[in-house]
Amino acid sequence: MPAVPERLRALLAPEAPLQQLAQLFVDAGREVYLVGGSVRDALIGVDQHDVDLTTNARPDEIQSLVAPWAEQVWLQGKTFGTVGCSRGDMQVEVTTFRAEVYRPDSRKPIVSFSDDITTDLSRRDFTVNAMALRLPDMELIDPYGGTADLAAKRLRTPMEPKVAFEDDPLRMLRAARFMTALSLEPEPELVRAVEQMANRLEIVSAERIRDELSRLIVLPDPSIGLWFYVRTGLAAQFLPELPGLMLEQDPIHRHKDVLAHTIAVVAKTRPDLRVRLAALLHDVGKPRTRSFDSGAVTFHHHEVVGARMAKTRMRELHYPNDVTDDVVQLVYLHLRFHTYRMGWTDKAVRRYVRDAGPLLDDLNQLVRCDCTTRNQAKARELSRRMDELEWRITELRAQEELDAIRPLLDGNQVMVFLGVNPGRVVGEALEMLLDVRLDEGPLGEEEAYKRLESWARERDITPTGNRPT
Repeated sequence: MPAVPERLRALLAPEAPLQQLAQLFVDAGREVYLVGGSVRDALIGVDQHDVDLTTNARPDEIQSLVAPWAEQVWLQGKTFGTVGCSRGDMQVEVTTFRAEVYRPDSRKPIVSFSDDITTDLSRRDFTVNAMALRLPDMELIDPYGGTADLAAKRLRTPMEPKVAFEDDPLRMLRAARFMTALSLEPEPELVRAVEQMANRLEIVSAERIRDELSRLIVLPDPSIGLWFYVRTGLAAQFLPELPGLMLEQDPIHRHKDVLAHTIAVVAKTRPDLRVRLAALLHDVGKPRTRSFDSGAVTFHHHEVVGARMAKTRMRELHYPNDVTDDVVQLVYLHLRFHTYRMGWTDKAVRRYVRDAGPLLDDLNQLVRCDCTTRNQAKARELSRRMDELEWRITELRAQEELDAIRPLLDGNQVMVFLGVNPGRVVGEALEMLLDVRLDEGPLGEEEAYKRLESWARERDITPTGNRPT
């Protein structure tokens, strides 16, 4: 049996809170085990954050046993055998030994409880997660060879892959994440099962798929998992825009296709959910906008089409509105940088910053990483221009309130000066004053009123000349 890592020994010392909790179960005549990812991470030296326990106690008994120990208890998962609790900064989920099986045509699992740890471990997703450590004596239970698979960098299921994926089709997406995070090579039988059963994802809720995609995409380099999604047909079930990029040859980036470019961009960006999602979706509009001009392939306005497509897809995956809005805006703006090829005037900088708003740093990150060309001269030129932009932003910020650009006057000042009520004229006047501010910088209140008066007279509006007191 592998030596128990020192960090786990501290977690499971007799006086440790977790062992105190375990002792409550033992004193009640129940078995209790540290299980799953908690054991796996301990064996490979990953810090423990949340702790999973499993027991032959039923959910009602679990609730009563944890009550004296826990500072908080939550019961959202009790129907499925799980009681959550916390003490200090430790969060623990305790689950009854179980077998979880999906109905063939339903998202609702049928949960039946078992009475032994081996049966429970057989229903887990992968062998590397099908290990348990008996408490309090720390005996390792590993009936399916999880430790050997960890050492061999191998991804297998405890049962036949088709049975494991029938139990919970989300495990097919989880396979991609564990391959990526732990550098595991999937068994050929596992890959074949995914290819044959990819359409089973249709019974999995959008929220669960969304959460699994999010977990994968923020790993340091999610490329392995994303390619697995595409090559097995998983992506076609919930993100068809991704395999749709495979056929689109991209003449700008020297890649086999736009899909390869996209995955390369994702890998280059920092592991932030919004930036990574924007990188994943930034070119999805290319297939719909592809055209040929004098033998060259073009994708005019693919950022506009792509933004609409990204919005639709993220809503279908039930991403929060704020995340969706940010990602859509990043997709829409990701080519804006390239419209300023003649240099970064004050006017250009103001408009770029205004359009990006609080997403400025994320947009700049996406723009930089969107360059995956092997042409070193082109890459250096883009980097130089990006450096110039960021320097110009810093310089202009020192001169004016660049991040809070507003019209030169407010709506009340416009209405009093023009003698009009709220309506279209006020909106048009404010838009004009904002354009002046963006083009020419801060001009002062007197100059603003002069511009407003001139604008009004061109539209046969006679200003009152009054100003708010």
